[in-house]
Amino acid sequence: MPIARIILVLGLLPFLAAAQNVSIKIEDGRFQVTGWTPGASEPSGGWGSIFSVYAGEGDLPPMLGSYAVENGSLVFRPRFPLSPGVRTRAVFRTPGALPVVAIFNASTAAPAATARVEHVYPSVDVLPDNQLKFYLQFSAPMSRGEVWRRIHLLDPNGKGVDLPFLEIAQELWDRDYRRLTVLFDPGRIKRGLLPLEEVGPAIEEGKSYTLVIDREWLDARGAPMTEGFRKAFRVGPSDRTPPDTAAWRVTAPKAGTVDALVVKFPESMDWALSLRLIEVAGVAGTASVESNETEWRFKPNAPWKSGEYKIVVDTALEDLAGNRIGRAFDVDTFERVSEKISGKTVTLGFRIGQN
Repeated sequence: MPIARIILVLGLLPFLAAAQNVSIKIEDGRFQVTGWTPGASEPSGGWGSIFSVYAGEGDLPPMLGSYAVENGSLVFRPRFPLSPGVRTRAVFRTPGALPVVAIFNASTAAPAATARVEHVYPSVDVLPDNQLKFYLQFSAPMSRGEVWRRIHLLDPNGKGVDLPFLEIAQELWDRDYRRLTVLFDPGRIKRGLLPLEEVGPAIEEGKSYTLVIDREWLDARGAPMTEGFRKAFRVGPSDRTPPDTAAWRVTAPKAGTVDALVVKFPESMDWALSLRLIEVAGVAGTASVESNETEWRFKPNAPWKSGEYKIVVDTALEDLAGNRIGRAFDVDTFERVSEKISGKTVTLGFRIGQN
């Protein structure tokens, strides 16, 4: 072998080894690069400059979609589900290394429908007319880019309410794409803002509405849901009173048991925030929110010991109208604010005595 060729091959060996360690796989409709760790920030040209996916044959532009770093791997999710029978080509490039190319053939059979709406929060069927949000909980990861085509709010006559939600391009999914946060348009909630004055509120006190979720919404594999979902609710008066932890009722368990600590609220609270922003200091366990989000329950991993304990509550915790502890979501400039909590947490003490 000529000396120049030997030198060239030896020079390529580190890049060839790097390419052999990197692979691309497809799972649940997403393309994932394995064997390579993304940096702390995106490349100057964006993730698309090093990882692209193409559908079909020939010189075509890359597929539209979104990138994310999940569990230390670079992931690409197509904006639209892959059509059965379409051949895709995924290409990963890093400077100085040979490209890694993977070819995939989408199944000719459409995936079976398995996803469904497990629950919509709030669970209660009477909501304040300044209700701030819904949480949609699905049984499986869902596709993105379809939210505003698949969610509808019907008025008492069965007619769609015009633009009741804040339709932002960055859909508010959790990391598993199973929980979606849907915000009512704050401009139609807060007093003194033009949308509320010119268009009116999205929901009105004394009326009934229905939240509708289409069965045609595709999951992350490209299959429609097993069934659609409907939640009917009535609208009550506005709630502009901040939650008061002094009104919460704490029921302590007995020492030596793993029975649940129970905290009862006088009103329904934000489901997701209640799970995240309330804890028992120094105790590991599992929290749940029940009884139409009026009850927080905590089961320890180990039996309770007798002694003094503290429940720590982040003041960012909200009720259904977005009122935080010590601060209302919507305050009229002419109203006097009688209470303001400046701290980031408040605590509630309880004691577990000897049996």
